[in-house]
Amino acid sequence: MKKYFSIFVVLFSLISQSHSETIVQFNKELDGFEYPFDVSTFQLNSQNQNLKMRYMDIGNKNAQKVIVLLHGKNFASYYWERIAKDLVAKKYRVIMPDQIGFGKSSKPDYYQYSFGQMALNTKRLLDSLGIKKADVVGHSMGGMLAVTFAVNHQEAVDKLILINPIGLENYGQYVEFKDVDFFYQKQLTTTLAKAINYQKKNYYDGQWVSDYEKLLEPLKGMLAGKDWKTIAWNNALTYGPIFSENVVDRLSQIQSETFLIIGTRDKTGPGKGWLKKGVSRTLGEYSKLGKSARDKIRGSTLFELEGLGHMPQYENYPIFAEAFEKALD
Repeated sequence: MKKYFSIFVVLFSLISQSHSETIVQFNKELDGFEYPFDVSTFQLNSQNQNLKMRYMDIGNKNAQKVIVLLHGKNFASYYWERIAKDLVAKKYRVIMPDQIGFGKSSKPDYYQYSFGQMALNTKRLLDSLGIKKADVVGHSMGGMLAVTFAVNHQEAVDKLILINPIGLENYGQYVEFKDVDFFYQKQLTTTLAKAINYQKKNYYDGQWVSDYEKLLEPLKGMLAGKDWKTIAWNNALTYGPIFSENVVDRLSQIQSETFLIIGTRDKTGPGKGWLKKGVSRTLGEYSKLGKSARDKIRGSTLFELEGLGHMPQYENYPIFAEAFEKALD
């Protein structure tokens, strides 16, 4: 009897362990992954396709101040939660879109991604909400989008706030051309461990805490889901504008009041692994890039956050918030 009881205990333990280790699977629109606020859908026709652009819209709809938060490439709008709550407390209406190809928005099989197109999609979303002018915040790749939005739709932008934007150097000048198939193959071999290692090295300067990994829950579920090839294809397509569009030359065209919030320890430099022959430049030196961008944007203000990297809003929120509040004021 004791023998059978022991076997039962072992089997029960194995079953319990297997349930505890079950990985949640997400499809290409992240169904089942809960965003911090209610998600709405903007139906748009773009490039001869009917697409769904998901977004969060919080705060008083009649608020005097509106702010748009534009996410980076490796995330989506869900990561704005803490900032958004603080903004609502300051009486802002906060709009947080998932760009087409990201988060809960549509992942089309074919789409010509460009920052001009993303900016137009965002402008059409704001038009649908009756928003004529707003502060615009962009982080990482969202910074390249925010710059493009500010230049293409000057009348719609009050303040522009860039948080460790990529694109402060012309990658196409320094790195070899890689086609979408190259990026697709890289995406197909993505693992959670690889994503952690990349962010740990480039975003956090070798440091890692459990809170950072929470931001990768959507990726973890999508990797385990049935739609990863579609997601990987869209991820590959969205590399195109990062390397083909020279946002640096557009910095001098910005007319709105602009603030740069730069974690100087950031080392993010897309393409640093395939530099052109003879190129000795070190990509991603944000201790230099912030100053260079400030000098190109007329009347801009630079807040340098020493000891912080690509994600200052997560590494040390109080320090980040101090600079962010100064930009808002």
